[in-house]
Amino acid sequence: MAYCDWDATSELNIRYHDEEWGTPLHDDRGQFEFLTLEVMQCGLNWNMMIQKREIFRACLDNFEFDRIATYDEADIERILETPGMIRSRRKVEAIVGNARCFQRIREEFGTFDAYLWSYSGGKTILYNKHAQGYIPVSNGLSARIARDLKHRGFKFLGPTVIYSHLQACGIINDHSEDCPRYREINEAYPTVKKRRYLEKDIRYFGA
Repeated sequence: MAYCDWDATSELNIRYHDEEWGTPLHDDRGQFEFLTLEVMQCGLNWNMMIQKREIFRACLDNFEFDRIATYDEADIERILETPGMIRSRRKVEAIVGNARCFQRIREEFGTFDAYLWSYSGGKTILYNKHAQGYIPVSNGLSARIARDLKHRGFKFLGPTVIYSHLQACGIINDHSEDCPRYREINEAYPTVKKRRYLEKDIRYFGA
């Protein structure tokens, strides 16, 4: 299988690519898990997140947002003292705060999933030329969602982080055309084609 220029030396990374990344996700716990991994990744690399995923899962109650929303200072200290954990108080505090914001979105929309997928009309977006490798690090869609989430109190979820999340949860299919997952996802789920140049605020790596 082609790996979309991913690092194929890590078995965990390969499995994540083949089984999770880009597959439309409609589960709120899973959505919160991916958002949390993105928060933790800020300034770091994805391979580290994959390697530490089980540590995160253990000290964050399997990413159960309702439990995380009740965390107090003692829980934050417990998490920071967990062996192998990324010791960033700001990130851990952001995750706790994000869990509470996540709950409020669920109260308003029924599910976070319904809120997020409403931006694409419930379909996976296929931007022209992305499958040929012209993939940005953020675009107008991720900027709009990031602005709204910031307004709702979320932290560490800017346009670039949100673009990564949209890729991960399948709202945008950014697998390359020669990757079997590109075709498999498109055949199994509803899609909509869009022209990338119509999205404002497009940013590319290094720009």
